[in-house]
Amino acid sequence: MNSRVKKHGFAGVAVVGMLSFAAVPASAETVIKIAHPNVPDHPMGKGFSYFEELIESRSNGEFSVDVYHSSQFGNFDSVVQGLQTGMLQMGSASTPNLAPFSDDFLIFDMPFLFPSYEAADRITDGPIGRTAAQALVETGIIGLGYIDIGFRHIFNNQRPVQTLSDAEGLKIRSTPSSAHIATLESLGMNPTPISWNEVYTALQQKTVDGIDIDLNLAWFNNFHEVNQNLTLVRSLYSPHLVMISQSFYDSLSPSDQIMVTEAFAEMKLYQRDLIRQNEEMILEEMEKAGVNIVELSEEERANWEAATEGVYGEFEDEVGSDLIERARATIAQ
Repeated sequence: MNSRVKKHGFAGVAVVGMLSFAAVPASAETVIKIAHPNVPDHPMGKGFSYFEELIESRSNGEFSVDVYHSSQFGNFDSVVQGLQTGMLQMGSASTPNLAPFSDDFLIFDMPFLFPSYEAADRITDGPIGRTAAQALVETGIIGLGYIDIGFRHIFNNQRPVQTLSDAEGLKIRSTPSSAHIATLESLGMNPTPISWNEVYTALQQKTVDGIDIDLNLAWFNNFHEVNQNLTLVRSLYSPHLVMISQSFYDSLSPSDQIMVTEAFAEMKLYQRDLIRQNEEMILEEMEKAGVNIVELSEEERANWEAATEGVYGEFEDEVGSDLIERARATIAQ
């Protein structure tokens, strides 16, 4: 989705393919239906399974959780519509998809802004992340908080990329985010937006040369099978916002609201730990599978960072120079 589309442009989106998710008959049990885009074995899938365990255990059977993984509920528009209509109680979305609700989400599309996961946590868990999530309230959605996807790296099936010049001309799958596209262009690559469900085939058939993606998504979607080269770039940090329906949340008793928010807070830390701890294992397994792994030197990474400085100027009006400076100051603390 292009990050420049009009804010709140989802109000009139029709629900596609959701008739099978019609409300179940009323019962004494409260059902929390959750939708997310990842496979069950991905840390996101495991995180929501952990949330399910916490809720069902702590509610003594008064709540049950149904998790629709792998985009079974539909695309981002369907998830938003589901939260607004009550067909879903919770869902997860990447920040580029949320940019139409607030330009504040574009801060996560700025290249080389986050030097570490700890720095990212200061943004997501602090005032900047909370303010961005607050923009959803007027649409009937509450942002509970952010979980990890991870830092983006360059996979490709053409050649090892050790320097910026090695990346020149590579046709790389990108998201539809304007800032993501601009970042890849500034690095000399040819960004090519391709829908998620077509990515593996595009890599396999060499429709594109590679993909800009984090380690966990690459591993759990078997992209190492169709990419022989990996360059650890850490160009962009990608979080997901976990959302809850305002009407559902308001229908809960105060004690049940606390149960849900506390369970999410535990799930968030559990999921982040999985994402981060997995990375060393993934690199080891990819190397065993024959993937050539390149770690950029500090000097070379500085070259990549300098090449993307123009992206900040291009998106300064949308993101806001004050927000960029506040983010940099927060990270530097």
